[in-house]
This record gives sequence, C-alpha cells and structure tokens, in this order.
Amino acid sequence: MKFIEDEPDVPAQINIVSTIDVIFAILAFFIISSLFLSRNEGLPVNLPEADQSEIQTTEPVAITVTADSTIFVGNELVELEDLPTEVLRAAAMANTDLVVLNADASIRHGLAIAIIDRLRSLENIRLAIATQSEPTP
Repeated sequence: MKFIEDEPDVPAQINIVSTIDVIFAILAFFIISSLFLSRNEGLPVNLPEADQSEIQTTEPVAITVTADSTIFVGNELVELEDLPTEVLRAAAMANTDLVVLNADASIRHGLAIAIIDRLRSLENIRLAIATQSEPTP
C-alpha cells in the first residue's frame, strides 16, 4: 500500500504568547492578593522615634492610643478602667504574654503613665512600647 504525501510535515509548535499571557495573569493575581493579606496591627498613629528600637517577631496583643486619647485593645474600643481585664482576655485568646503599646506621640504624658501603670500591675504580662527608628543622617 502506497501513501501519498501531499502535505509537507510541519514541525509541532507551542504558541508561547498565550502561555505568557496566562502566566502574567496568574502572577498579577498573586501579587495583588498578597497585598491584601498583610496584617494591619491596628489604627494609624504617629509613633515616637527611638535609637534602640527593635522589631518584634511574635504576635503580641496590641494596645493603641490615638491622638484624641481613645484606647483600643486590638480593634476594640475600651475604657481606661476596663483595660486590665480586656488585656488579660486578649492575651489569653492570643496565647501570648507580650503586650505592645502603640501610642501616638501627641498624647498626654499622664495618660501614657496611667496605661503603663495598669499594665505593669498585671502578672505574667510583658510590656513593650512601639517606636519608630530614627532616620540615620
């Protein structure tokens, strides 16, 4: 039996343009979705600067004091009198003993001392004060 070869053999090719389009679309999806996965520790405050600040690697309980002296534990609004109870509850839920105070640089000194005093009265709670590193000249 004789085969007639009227069509020349065309080498097989992969259309790489559509493959690149799909890869870039997937890459763009992962980049954009990773931006939304970054954890926001709380409310925006203007932190004071310090020479000896260190980056914490554990997940602490965040206490935020805004410029208008509003106090938050995590994202929950609390009163100064309820602060120790709420901190203990949040620390138990987070299974941590580290509490970070994120206080705006413009709050009253007396309020900061009152918060620190209440937190130091708690047993098994370590207190850290959040600062920004000063820019190097």
